[in-house]
Amino acid sequence: MTPTLAERMDDWGRRLAPIATVLVLLFVGLIPFGVPGMPLIAPAGTQIAVFYWAVYRPDLMPPLAAFGLGFIQDALAGTPLGVASLAFLILHGIAVNQRKAFLGKPYLLVWLGLAIAALVAACASWALSSIILGGLIPPERPLFQALATIAMFPVFSWVLVRVHRGVVH
Repeated sequence: MTPTLAERMDDWGRRLAPIATVLVLLFVGLIPFGVPGMPLIAPAGTQIAVFYWAVYRPDLMPPLAAFGLGFIQDALAGTPLGVASLAFLILHGIAVNQRKAFLGKPYLLVWLGLAIAALVAACASWALSSIILGGLIPPERPLFQALATIAMFPVFSWVLVRVHRGVVH
């Protein structure tokens, strides 16, 4: 039996949900929520989403999608092109390569995996940014952003689990 147009659109919507969640988090992350006079250090929800989907649905978050989403983030945020793409590919690579270690294991192990991946991605992003900008940039901002990302993983992953169960299955 041939699927109806509505069934095909539903299927496409479910398949695009992981990419859509990263885009939503990207746009939310661009909203300035800072205190005047204080530098904005926010968790990278996009990194959490890329890691989550690469662990639990790598078929719906391929490396090319992670790269493209990183490129979009750099273009919209005004950061050097390729920095977020590199971070997303690192997160994706660690998640996919260690996927068997995460599936069916305690939540704390997944959180530890994200912590390691986020710190590696922060170091790589810092190094690439320094190269592109032609000098060492202060490492505090990427480090504190990685720590904020690690700290907020439970909140973001709770939302992503709900999207996964309710939309993607």
